[in-house]
Amino acid sequence: MYRTDFFTKENDMQINITGHHVEVTSALRAYVTEKMQRIFRHFDHVISINVILKVENHQQQAEATVNTAGKALFAQEIDSDMYAAIDGLVDKLDKQVRRYKDRMRSRHSRRAASNA
Repeated sequence: MYRTDFFTKENDMQINITGHHVEVTSALRAYVTEKMQRIFRHFDHVISINVILKVENHQQQAEATVNTAGKALFAQEIDSDMYAAIDGLVDKLDKQVRRYKDRMRSRHSRRAASNA
């Protein structure tokens, strides 16, 4: 198992990248970090992201947990190519983050309307 922990320079958000049966190269690390910036752009309450990259039965698997203020979001993607699995993973996480953000926004607007 290979593990790298680091903070992104732009947001001081922690991204933990772990590899099971795969070495996390600097190219993979850079690719994951670049793609995860999309999550940070859409939602600024992200505390940390845990990414696990696996190879099982010739299938490349990427999974991640996004820890936010109040909720943990999880997604996984399996593909024959690791980079495609990471792309699919980020798409799923981005959709979840946007949906969560919209829910939080609607709750706050309902609460403000009921107090007025």
